[in-house]
Amino acid sequence: MEVIFMLIGFSLLVALTFLGLFFWAVRDGQYDDGYTPALRILFDNDSSETKKESKNTTTKINED
Repeated sequence: MEVIFMLIGFSLLVALTFLGLFFWAVRDGQYDDGYTPALRILFDNDSSETKKESKNTTTKINED
């Protein structure tokens, strides 16, 4: 019976240690995404400006 209490205590200690390390890593910025913002410019599409450009191009071709 005493072994069960020791194992429960040890498992709680290990769980709290991992939880503390997780919060420390989050606060330290280990999970910040540094890769995606650099790629965002490659896929940045503003649909309203794209539509305006295509209308202007079509209009110019039809006028000639």
